[in-house]
Amino acid sequence: MVPTETILAILKERGEHQAPLRKLYRNLYNLDLYLRAYGKIYRNAGATTQGSTRETVDGMSQDKIQAIIDSLRQGDYRWTPVRRTETPKANGKTRPLGIPTWSDKLLQEVLRTLLETYYEPRFSDLSHGFRPERSCHTALTQIKQKWGGTVWFIEGDIKGCFDNVDHDVLLDILRRDIHDERVIKLIRGLLKAGYMRDWTWHDTASGTPQGGIISPLLANIYLNELDRFVEDELIPAYTKGERRKQSVEWRRVQARIRWARHRGDSPAQIKALLQERRQLREGNPLDPDFRRLRYARYADDFLLGYIGPKNDAEVIRDRIKEFLSDKLKLTLSEEKTLITHSGEAAAKFLGYEIATIRLNNKSDGPTGNRTIQGHISLRMPRKPLAKIREKYTIADKPASIPYLLKDSDLTIVHRYQSVLQGLYNFYCLAANVSSRMNPIQWVLKSSMLRTLAEKHKTSVTNIAAKLRVAHPGLPTMYTVMEERAGKKPLIATFGGISMKSRKIPYGQGDFDYEAAFKYGTSPQAEIVTRLLQDTCELCGSQEDVQVHHIRKMSDLKRDGRKVIPNWKRFMLTRVRKTVVVCKRCHDTIHGGRYDGQPLRSLESRVR
Repeated sequence: MVPTETILAILKERGEHQAPLRKLYRNLYNLDLYLRAYGKIYRNAGATTQGSTRETVDGMSQDKIQAIIDSLRQGDYRWTPVRRTETPKANGKTRPLGIPTWSDKLLQEVLRTLLETYYEPRFSDLSHGFRPERSCHTALTQIKQKWGGTVWFIEGDIKGCFDNVDHDVLLDILRRDIHDERVIKLIRGLLKAGYMRDWTWHDTASGTPQGGIISPLLANIYLNELDRFVEDELIPAYTKGERRKQSVEWRRVQARIRWARHRGDSPAQIKALLQERRQLREGNPLDPDFRRLRYARYADDFLLGYIGPKNDAEVIRDRIKEFLSDKLKLTLSEEKTLITHSGEAAAKFLGYEIATIRLNNKSDGPTGNRTIQGHISLRMPRKPLAKIREKYTIADKPASIPYLLKDSDLTIVHRYQSVLQGLYNFYCLAANVSSRMNPIQWVLKSSMLRTLAEKHKTSVTNIAAKLRVAHPGLPTMYTVMEERAGKKPLIATFGGISMKSRKIPYGQGDFDYEAAFKYGTSPQAEIVTRLLQDTCELCGSQEDVQVHHIRKMSDLKRDGRKVIPNWKRFMLTRVRKTVVVCKRCHDTIHGGRYDGQPLRSLESRVR
């Protein structure tokens, strides 16, 4: 068997050298790839959720992997239709979500690993969605650092992008890079598998499987065509000139300054001329020989920044619309694809407001020059504050939350801190994050204290005095501690976050291939190591070994019996949501017939 690291290294090298993939299908026979896939996705929340069949991660075994490989060898693997549900969106609408069966998830992860290793070096550096070591923050940081002087923003919106991916176009793109028709046939089967809703099968004429592990990668492969069109055709066509020509007014004042210095005029006269020059732009904003076009994409959202006249921006928008329609069979929404002047309004991208700073007389540097003129400003919108007020206030006053009253103090404080920390972590790049987050922190703090006061039938003042903790150099914190016998106490803290804007160097968003392949050679996940031992951890049997999974640890404590079954005691002692068992033990666990009597070698294993 070829080592997994060798396979991934070969695919990476071929991706960098633009060589097509041949005989990729045979790599799907590699057992190690499936074990690594299992070790990566078994922790996912959806691993124990049933698709259109009863199969979940529970009962995972090497025999199941071998059955998938044998089916692939024979060429008769059949994808199961996904179970479709509807998930709510922020705008009140719903989004279709497909839940695949466990075997399909496992095979999708193997396919994703192989294809991502090949395609990742080929993707544009201007794409940030669903890629290793990239995020919304890397896209926003790139915009902040590279888009200075932008005049027009073009906000791109594709109608139902993931639901309208054309299967034939996608398969043609894959055929161009993958010269193995068996892989193409396998992916075609995935796209055409359909979905089940109310136990009725529905065809999937277009789109990538919503909720599928490989779907984001397939969408990136599809939209990489748009990235290349913009990067290879539009950007060169609408980028010219090394720098702007100096404006006539600025040159005149500059000449007067030189002449004044040559004549030996007084410092006051020269200072007056310098102040006059500071009110003017050095570069000519209407220079016809200077143009810049920039681009960034995250999933199906993209933004372009243009330095030039508005009619050029309209032509760029129309050319993108034509390309999407003719080449990718996608529709650009005319209502939501906006052209915004950067000095008059802010563009909206990835939840941020983006604008260009226009302060001609701003002097904030030691030299007195305009050091922020034309820079990009990332701003936090008012919408998050409005949502917090809507949820945690009544009549615009912070209120207690009734459904939290039954939770422990530790849980209550932790939940409020999670909301505060999550919002700050996302908007930490915004220049106005302090002014937006401070009111949010006050509302959350007041609501938390009122909830705790109502729970304990006391005043907010008493609760605040009891929980308040002061640390030098840090904002005020409120701490709850829960003692545990023989263990370290559990601690939950609210506050203690400095709501300051911070910078993330763009270099941190670059994908480090060396680190990725070094990680690929690291020891396997613990569950994989335990499964490969091929021994029941309860009775020691080596026949039909598989893994018993539970959704969460609290499920082990919901048993009214006084005697805790040994399999539960084993998992509680190790603090694990898995236990490797033989089929006999697994059947008795699910049948509720495991009586808790000591089994061979169990006591020593638990100790």
